[in-house]
Amino acid sequence: MTDSMKFSEYMSEWLYGENGYYATYKNIGKSGDFYTAVSTSKFFGGCVAKHIISLVDEGFLHPSGTVCEIGAHHGYFLADVIEFIYTLRPKLLTTLKFVIIERFDNLQEFQTNYFKESFGDVVSLTHYKSLTEFKCKNAFFIANEIFDAFPCELYYKGKTARVDAHNIEFDVDNSWVDEKAKQYHKDRGEIALGYEEFACEMAESCEKFEFMSFDYGEMAARPDFSIRVYEKHKVIPLFEEDIQREKLFAKSDITYDVTFAHVKDAYADAGVEFIELKAQMVALVDMGILDLLEILKENVEEELYKQELEKVKMLILPDFLGERFKMIRFRKSI
Repeated sequence: MTDSMKFSEYMSEWLYGENGYYATYKNIGKSGDFYTAVSTSKFFGGCVAKHIISLVDEGFLHPSGTVCEIGAHHGYFLADVIEFIYTLRPKLLTTLKFVIIERFDNLQEFQTNYFKESFGDVVSLTHYKSLTEFKCKNAFFIANEIFDAFPCELYYKGKTARVDAHNIEFDVDNSWVDEKAKQYHKDRGEIALGYEEFACEMAESCEKFEFMSFDYGEMAARPDFSIRVYEKHKVIPLFEEDIQREKLFAKSDITYDVTFAHVKDAYADAGVEFIELKAQMVALVDMGILDLLEILKENVEEELYKQELEKVKMLILPDFLGERFKMIRFRKSI
């Protein structure tokens, strides 16, 4: 790491460098640094599976189309989706194609082995390192907590941050960041980099698709800094007094709230239609999570049902993941 760099370069090294946080295997959940919806309950993937089946029934997704997860980490999410497709519409497993976009070789290897252990030869998984390598006619793209992991610049009253020996200084002029800050009415906070390129790459990779993503944030930009570090479920604001950034660097997760208006605009510029933004709680109920629970209740012992019900509550209750996390959805039609 050089002595002085843009904050986006610093964050990129923190997360994706050779020894970065996401470059090596990390536990998620109770034994990790944070929870995700995927680590909370398999019914998160079940809802997405139910939605995929509805897209096939609607005629938007062809039975031989592709289901593609971007940034799958362990691969558990897509595996849960496949498991529920097998339960609800097993015939689709013989026609749908399954793809993961994953830049890191070691995570590709982990995902491949996990799918082999879980499904044997029943499911074929294909990897690509980026969307630019992937081409198809019809797909459903899914991503969980991806937009908060794009590197960002930090902005404060007309100046952009640089990092010198883990110290953050606001003394850089950056016209692009200035323009984005004005566009989203921010005088301080995070300005994400890469949304525009990502949206264009997706639009160019596939002729007709739906993209669904879950993340935390709001449509309008926050009026303050949200950037923070997660270490063993402890939340540490990046500007906390006495924070030891050099000890946290690459060993903990760094993230920020998503400005969904920025995501929406990036996809609009790429020619992709915005469909909706809604709270995770509402999205999962709309996609049929309660119906899935009823199916479970009819087929398992009461104790197991109660255990799964408690996990689902964590997904949808407002004081846990249900309200703070949002689902955003886009479509590109031919």
